[in-house]
Amino acid sequence: MLLSTRARLSCLTLLCAAALPIPFAHAEGAGDKGDPLVERRETKTWLHRIQNAANKRSYQGTVVVSTGGAVASSRIAHYCEGPDQFERIDSLDGQARHVVRHNDQVHTVWPQRRVAMVERRDQMSSFPGLLQAGAERAPDFYDIKTAGQERVAGREADVLLLKPRDHYRYGYRLWADQATGLLLRSEVLGERGSVLESAAFSEVTIGARPAVDSLLQPIRKLEGFRVLQPTAVPTQLEAEGWSLVSKVPGFQLVSCVKRPVDGPLREQASGVGPEPRQLVQAVFSDGITYVTVFIEPFSADRHPRPMNAAIGATQTLMRRQADWWITLMGDVPAPTLRLFADALERRSK
Repeated sequence: MLLSTRARLSCLTLLCAAALPIPFAHAEGAGDKGDPLVERRETKTWLHRIQNAANKRSYQGTVVVSTGGAVASSRIAHYCEGPDQFERIDSLDGQARHVVRHNDQVHTVWPQRRVAMVERRDQMSSFPGLLQAGAERAPDFYDIKTAGQERVAGREADVLLLKPRDHYRYGYRLWADQATGLLLRSEVLGERGSVLESAAFSEVTIGARPAVDSLLQPIRKLEGFRVLQPTAVPTQLEAEGWSLVSKVPGFQLVSCVKRPVDGPLREQASGVGPEPRQLVQAVFSDGITYVTVFIEPFSADRHPRPMNAAIGATQTLMRRQADWWITLMGDVPAPTLRLFADALERRSK
């Protein structure tokens, strides 16, 4: 979300659920540990309470993300007014960048470059959100266990362990505000509990209502800016000649679009030159995490060699498949990404 490897993924909040003001320890049926139905209900209760707080509460604060030895911070302000959500995220490190969201319309503004991008994002969630598309399936693949209470950013929080039921996904340690359920801190856990990535509020105010005019200020004056509006056309893998010959447990296709390989700059070149090459982007989710598959025509200049890389929790796999170049990215263990790559098959349209 704050890293360059995430920039290709247009990901924001999705799911709202009813707020549950009662603490986990006193939830209905909390004493029936060992009953799979009770544990599934408790997991669902916690996940929905956390997501509801991220979507329905107003809050503002500073978020610090640490991954792969790099640390980045941003200022976030989120405001709810009836069914409408307004959000502004300002990067505090490196090049200035403002991300302004009104529901599913997102403006990203780079003031120094005098460039703005306008797009619609409706698939993924970022901190302090938690649930992704297909969130109703998450309790089938994760269990929540309580692990005490701690203070984060000056607030009392319940510490939760979100444990995967198999080895296809990572575990998580979560700190949820006791009063509201807002996620104050999260860690992605690798093997033996190692912390692969973390995100946390260093300070936060919950319930404050920032002025909408202040949130929208970066997009009020875009005269002289190059405004890009990338086009993503909905499609299906099968319609593009592809399929997964075997499913990866827990993951389902939640989005598939087609867009120009070279992005909006090439797209808005007023038809100069040949028709731009198209890239297919398919997103798979288990309700908590995701895997994104990019498929584009192979080019020796653009795609010199296969690659496997990891930055924090994010794995990337790139390789050639006949006349195509396949890139897979996701916050999943490397073997899970390979399962997707091996299952991807080219078929005749």
